[in-house]
Parts: sequence; structure tokens; C-alpha cells
Amino acid sequence: MLEGSGEAITSLYVHVPFCAHKCAYCAFYSEASSGEVINGYVGALVRELELVAADLRPRTIFFGGGTPSLLNLRQCQQVLNAMERLNLLGAEEWTVECNPATVSLDKAKLFRDFGVNRISMGVQSLNPALLERLGRIHSREMVFKSFDILRRAGFENINLDLMFAIPGQTLEVWRDTLAGTLAMGGEHLSCYEVIYEEDTELYRQLRAGQFEVDEDLACDMYEEVVERAAAAGLQRYEVANFARHSTMNDQLLRLNLPTYACRHNVNYWRGGSFYGLGPSATGYARGARTKNFSNTRIYCDHLEHGKRAIESQEELPPLARAGETAAFGLRMVGGWPFEQFRQTTGRDLHGEWASEMKQLAEKGWARIARDRFQLTSEGLRFADAAAELFLR
Repeated sequence: MLEGSGEAITSLYVHVPFCAHKCAYCAFYSEASSGEVINGYVGALVRELELVAADLRPRTIFFGGGTPSLLNLRQCQQVLNAMERLNLLGAEEWTVECNPATVSLDKAKLFRDFGVNRISMGVQSLNPALLERLGRIHSREMVFKSFDILRRAGFENINLDLMFAIPGQTLEVWRDTLAGTLAMGGEHLSCYEVIYEEDTELYRQLRAGQFEVDEDLACDMYEEVVERAAAAGLQRYEVANFARHSTMNDQLLRLNLPTYACRHNVNYWRGGSFYGLGPSATGYARGARTKNFSNTRIYCDHLEHGKRAIESQEELPPLARAGETAAFGLRMVGGWPFEQFRQTTGRDLHGEWASEMKQLAEKGWARIARDRFQLTSEGLRFADAAAELFLR
């Protein structure tokens, strides 16, 4: 899945760093929305698209944030028109993240008209008290209303994001959120355990002793979503990502993945290349990892002078890159087929990581099959710890 030196990059990530309100758990680069700053960002993003367009033939596109749906119709139109002019439309999968409070029928129809065919909506919870605790600006009612709007606009591939192990969240409250979310019938479900990262409000509250982390409850919540998603017809294909099947005979089915698995994320987990545009965005292309400045004004200033706003760039040694690829790929339920890993990285899992595979298998976290190495159901719960063993 890694592109050769002469082939165009086929995945694009665009970071839109604006939010109406900074959520208590968020460690991604984002800032409060401002009309003037957003206008400057849109102009800079168009220029960055122009700089990479000749080397880009996107099969997957992902607009993340921040809150991409916070851009108004005129700003969205400006970006979309530029992508059309640069021959960047027509991706097999084009995802835009949306906050339920910023979904409108006009905007949804505009996205569909230009080829966006997947929406990822940040629900996080259906409990009013927890939404307030997280700093979310939407209500439970807005979730259902926005989902209906997206369906009316023609979206047949909708992902719903949920969070668990939120401070104050009980198992019963989690079950209620799962029931309400699954009842909507979305094609994809992504669940995230709260991570307490520095420079977030929840981290400060934890350090101040305002609550304690209950690991046993978090495990129970994880098992609950695995069980309920399966009962609702969603297949787990990554640690906490679940998707529906379709009768379509497509590429993902041939890879033993559900039809509505996120193709863009699969590219990440399988070590693929991608361009990352926008403030703070990372990319991996032509063997080099890049990171843009995590500052919108610096980002805009660089693009105004005709150059990309790359703050850092590094080329990992082959073994280190292979270890990183192995670690990411282990998050997938199917693990790493040995031959696919060799084709992707030029390395043999049996050669460099034999002891680590044996260690995880003896612990019950993994199994070594004839054709692949994969984490067990228990191992997937601790995928991050397992993955660290493969880093070099």
C-alpha cells in the first residue's frame, strides 16, 4: 500500500482548526472561531492544495478538526471550488467531520454535490450532564435532528463517534447512549476511551483530585460496546471501530473488512502514505514524515509567501518505520498477514519481532497463525501496550 516514488499520493488529510468551544478532553490543535482568521485560513489552505495537487490523486480524503462543519457556506464553497479546479474531486471515500450543532441541510447538500460521501459526527454522549462536562455545544436532540438532515441530504455512510470512561459516566448511562446511537442505524461506529492528556481541562481536574479513574469500569464499558455493536450488526475491525456489511463486492470485502470500514483510516493502519494539510497536520509522503506549524497565523504567513508551513520533517530509518507500521497495524482485528507486512515494509515479522510475538502469545494477548499475527480480543483491549513492543 506504500506508493512508489513515481506514483501520486492517494490519501489526503485536511485539518480545520476551528471550534465554537474547546472541549474539556481535546488535545488536538484548535482555536475559537473568528471570521477574519477563518477567511485567512481558507485562502492559505487553497494555496497549500495548489502546492501539492500535482502529486496528489486522492482515493480517500478526510477533513478533520476542530470542526470542519463550522466553516460557512461561502468558505466551504471556496475550498471545494479550488479542489474541483485542481482535479482533486472523485475520491472513493471523502469524510467530513461534523458537530451536531453545526449541521445544516444547505451545507450537507453542498458537500454531497462536490462528492463528499461520508460524514463523521461527534456525538460523544447522549447524556446532557456528560455533554456539559465535556464542553460539547450540542444537545441530545440535536444529534437525532442532524442525523435526519444528513440522510435527507443523501448521505448513506454516516459514522457516529462516542466516548466512554467519561468522569461521572455510569455503565447504565453508557448503555443508554449506546442504545440511542445504535438505534439510529449509522453505517459506522467509533468509540474512544477518554485519555487524559496534558493541557486539557479534564487532565487538570484529574490532577486536582476532582475524580478518580476507574479502570475496571472502563473495561466493562469497552466489553459492552463490543457486545452491543455485534448484536446491532456491526463488525469490529479495529480496537473500537465497527462497521456494517453491504452486498457490494468491493475492495474492502476482499480484504476481509466490512464494507463501511473507514478506508482512510485503514490506509493509516496499514502504513500508507498521505498528505496532511492545515495547521498542525502531519503527513507521510515520499518516505518523509512532516508536521505543519500548530499555529494558524504562522501557517497562513508561510502560505502567503508561497511555501508550505512545515515545522519539522524527518525520515525514519527503515527498521524504525517498519516497527511503527507493525504497531499501527496491530490495532486491526485481522492483525498483520505476514506476506502483506513483508510487501509493505520489506521486513519479516518473524525475523525482527519473533520474541515480542511469542511474549504476547504466551500472555494470551495475541495468536500466531500460519499466515498472520493478530491480537486476541483481550489483547485488543490493551493494543497500545502491545504495540509499544514493536517500536524500534
